Amino acid sequence: MTRNPCEISWFSALCDDDYEFLGVPDPMLKSSWEHCRDIVVQAEAGGFDNILLPSGYDLGIDTTAFAAGIAPMLRRMRLLMAVRIGETWPPQLARQIATIDQMLGGRLTINIISSDMPGEKLASAARYARTVEAMSILKTLLNGQPLDHDGEFWKLKLDPPRIGTVSGKAPLLYFGGLSEDAREAAAKGCDVFLMWPDKRETVAAIIADMTLRAAKYGRTLKFGYRAHMIVRDTEAEARAAAERLLSKLDAAAGEAIRAKSLDSTSAGVAAQAALRESASDDGYAEAGLWTGVGRARSGCGAAIVGDPDQVLAKLNDYRDMGIEAFILSGYPHAAEADLFARHVLPHLDHGPLGA
Repeated sequence: MTRNPCEISWFSALCDDDYEFLGVPDPMLKSSWEHCRDIVVQAEAGGFDNILLPSGYDLGIDTTAFAAGIAPMLRRMRLLMAVRIGETWPPQLARQIATIDQMLGGRLTINIISSDMPGEKLASAARYARTVEAMSILKTLLNGQPLDHDGEFWKLKLDPPRIGTVSGKAPLLYFGGLSEDAREAAAKGCDVFLMWPDKRETVAAIIADMTLRAAKYGRTLKFGYRAHMIVRDTEAEARAAAERLLSKLDAAAGEAIRAKSLDSTSAGVAAQAALRESASDDGYAEAGLWTGVGRARSGCGAAIVGDPDQVLAKLNDYRDMGIEAFILSGYPHAAEADLFARHVLPHLDHGPLGA
């Protein structure tokens, strides 16, 4: 089968999410400028196409400031900068995006998060409606067009900012969510729909559903898949590494970590919990898909586990289903990035995702 090249991204742990033993804080792996910078620089050296810079109000360090700081240090790799819509004023965010894109030579992409304003709580439908407005405003301004927006959350009449992106176009907007409101928001406004790990049939059903939803609005979507990685020379070694990762986890500590996340009650997190509960006694929901990570992590809660050939086959299977972008991570993030870069990445036909 002929496949299009896929985008392979790694993950920099800006939100206090790096461990040798899951759920056991390690001062050496705590989010800091130095630690997160080193992960990004290593990912570029390893050949990754992009890297997600996550964002959380309660956790870690500021994403936009970090992106601006790291941008001049990169020569080839893209940045996927997460932005929390509830905390932003879209015209100012457009200027920040354009500025950082200029610093990167045109290699910025954006992960839209439909967040609340810290200290406030919007109902789901309203929060996603605000996100749709924000995506429309950002695209208009970053495409260099005058803005005449009369919405529920913003009423703005503005010329585009003087500074624009290198391409003169809005960057790709990545977005994920499984609730009805989230799916409709994605169909209306994003470019790349992101999914967390799930069984093969569930992934196929989500792709089919989102393709139909986008078509209702005369749009098409690209699809991305976010997962953790545990790759070793043999399957037995990979499974042993997975077991070691959980070997010091206290169940109460894991539950506290999950509860602390701002998305801990979302439909996507509920789906990850259901996947974990459906798994076999050793934590595998299907061949090569291990749900143990979710015992101490809200959000993306499963890892692809195996030897290089098994991991490659799993990723290519997703590609055959329509996935064009992968956002991968592992524990510790720098060590697992090196393993993936050496054992799997050279065997993938990959490159930055096109518009």
